[in-house]
Amino acid sequence: MEKKRNENLMHLIKRVHGLVDNPDIEKHRQSQDHIGAILTNTRELHYQETEIEGLYGERVSVNRPHMKKYLILHCHGGGYSTGSSLYARTLTSKLAMASSMDVICFDYRLAPEHPYPAATEDAMKVWDHLMLLGYGARDIILTGDSAGGNLALSLVLKLKEQGRLLPRGIVLMSPWTDLTSSGESFETKASVDPVLDRGYIDRMVEAYASGQELTDPLVSPLFGNFSGFPPTYIQAGANEILLSDSQRLYQAFVDYNVPVKLDVYPGMWHVFQMSPVKASKKALDQIAEFIYGICG
Repeated sequence: MEKKRNENLMHLIKRVHGLVDNPDIEKHRQSQDHIGAILTNTRELHYQETEIEGLYGERVSVNRPHMKKYLILHCHGGGYSTGSSLYARTLTSKLAMASSMDVICFDYRLAPEHPYPAATEDAMKVWDHLMLLGYGARDIILTGDSAGGNLALSLVLKLKEQGRLLPRGIVLMSPWTDLTSSGESFETKASVDPVLDRGYIDRMVEAYASGQELTDPLVSPLFGNFSGFPPTYIQAGANEILLSDSQRLYQAFVDYNVPVKLDVYPGMWHVFQMSPVKASKKALDQIAEFIYGICG
């Protein structure tokens, strides 16, 4: 019975994703924004527009007394070609509710119009802006989903390269860490992943990193040096072709003696935390627990 229910759910997710996915990239972006606006219409949260160094950003706050000392900085996903603060509300709203902390998300420049290194440059601008506002690096928990997980890691690698202080912790949801697509889950999970396929990933790589050395750690963070990285929590779905990207990242962190935890959710798909399913609530509760643990 449980297996049948899960199969039906995967089929539904595939259909919903099909409604958003569009070869016309502008229409794809608009569909995502539309979903973000519809799914996050709630009085429990306040959304405040903000401009950060010429970039559009959004601060999400719960409408109740909450912790102001720490801030969550979220990097949205979308293969570096789609996504926005508005679409990311499907995650930033849940992060704010679960953690009782403010969440800031920003619209970095997207490929193919703005390929690598535009997104990393924009993330650095936002980081510098937060420092100017008076936040310390240790006041910030950096989160990211999918390509946003890639961007979060790239940002920390860049900060480390410059000898700067790093965030208090990192939370990654289905991070896209290896643009060489060499993980075995590309084969082993191809038949069960309802959201991603090899063709889509190849198009995103071409749009974002055409002509780049794909093993450059700022392009594929999996190949980075993680010594000195802050505590990191990784979540992934057992049914996603990017599962290996999370598993291999976890192992790399272990090899560099970084405090790291990986949870793989059975029967779940890529960034399942966006979906209104039981596992999503559990995952957000786990994220909040991790954040409280490193902020305590």
